[in-house]
Amino acid sequence: MKNTFLKTIQTGIWIGSAVLLLAGCDSFTDVELPKSQLTAAAVFEDRITATAAMTDIYSKIRDNGLMTGYPSGLSNQLGLYTDELTYYGQPGTSTFNFANNALLPTGVEVAELWNSSYSQVYAANAVIEGVQNAANLPAADRDRLTGEALFVRALLHFYLANTFGDVPYIKTTDYTLNRVAQRRTAPEAFTLAKEDLERAIALLPETYATAERVRPNKFAAYALLARVYLYLEQWPEASNAASAVLNRSELYIYESDLDKMFLKESTATIWQLMPGMAGDNTREAPTFSFEAAPPPISALSAALLGAFEPGDLRKTHWVRTITDGTDSYAHAYKYKQAVNNGSSTEYSIVLRLAEQYLIRAEARAGQGDLIGAKEDLNKVRHTAGLEDTTAESAAEVVDAVLRERRVELFCEFGHRFLDLKRSGRLDAALQLLKPGWSHSDQLFPLPQGELLLNPNLAPQNEGY
Repeated sequence: MKNTFLKTIQTGIWIGSAVLLLAGCDSFTDVELPKSQLTAAAVFEDRITATAAMTDIYSKIRDNGLMTGYPSGLSNQLGLYTDELTYYGQPGTSTFNFANNALLPTGVEVAELWNSSYSQVYAANAVIEGVQNAANLPAADRDRLTGEALFVRALLHFYLANTFGDVPYIKTTDYTLNRVAQRRTAPEAFTLAKEDLERAIALLPETYATAERVRPNKFAAYALLARVYLYLEQWPEASNAASAVLNRSELYIYESDLDKMFLKESTATIWQLMPGMAGDNTREAPTFSFEAAPPPISALSAALLGAFEPGDLRKTHWVRTITDGTDSYAHAYKYKQAVNNGSSTEYSIVLRLAEQYLIRAEARAGQGDLIGAKEDLNKVRHTAGLEDTTAESAAEVVDAVLRERRVELFCEFGHRFLDLKRSGRLDAALQLLKPGWSHSDQLFPLPQGELLLNPNLAPQNEGY
């Protein structure tokens, strides 16, 4: 397996289709470039091509690695790894291995997640370095693109640290440094992500670059920062970062209609990924939905369906049941358009307001502000048609928030796995459900090929 850390800055090969379309060539090489082709340095001197390079990173995040809505991404794989989804597909697939906690260091599935993610990190670093050295790029564009790339770098390392544990935090394109990079502990990685996001907040504008919220602004960085603070259990900081988003009521309006929550124009969306072609919708819809029983890949688990309280409108609007006349199976129905219908109506939402309310609720409970915590929790519950929470003590409120996160954020980028893990409840939740589950399954194995190429990544995660 080719080591992604060994990639050199070979005149912009990572820039991909966005710049290739502009250049009219199949790839960049080390040979002399034709006059019609842009060099890597020239890409960042021009606002259009520099923006295209950043946009291409978003397309790669959408299509590959940890964040993709395809079955290979965390929304599906971690749903199966925990207790959100039940697997009905064939044995021997990468998804089967996640469903049966049978990951191996030599498995292609973990290598793909690792390599795609670090390739995207590399691309973000190339943007940061490229715009910094671009003499002709206007300062406002330089700041925005740097802020966007820092946001992406923080996002990717956040998920890498949560799934692989101690990982390198890569901040350069210098392969001589990256090929011997050493691992950082997960708290160290979260702290470095926090620093990147604080820099991004200082650089990004409050306004969106487009009407569709597909490029992060200052408040998208605040939203991700609130999550990082939550995982660091820095309660005042998590609450303040979430408030920075929630207080902008002129920009973010909580959607009361559950059927509109996942439309591309939803005012509750903070940041989303745009489809690759006109008329396309999300990768998530065809991943989770099915039209005939039994399901081809997976269905919502009985455990998840049983977690909804009676009268919860999310179970009515965000869950769809398919029957074969004898047995019934349910699938996630947050995204309802599984095919190209001529006009894109749904984009893949990565950050949205409900999570911010639940972050602030948990952070307020951690500080003893139970009134404020319950107000935020009830905001989400009321939209689902539920009464106020009955939780009273701080511990009860936190438990109630975690239960709410389970039914609000299901099948969205592995929140259930991450919540169980950070709260110390993962083993208890899965040991009876999954035969052979052990504590070491809380982390993925490091790809064996990476360990061979960079001994500084050793030791392998426990249990592998």
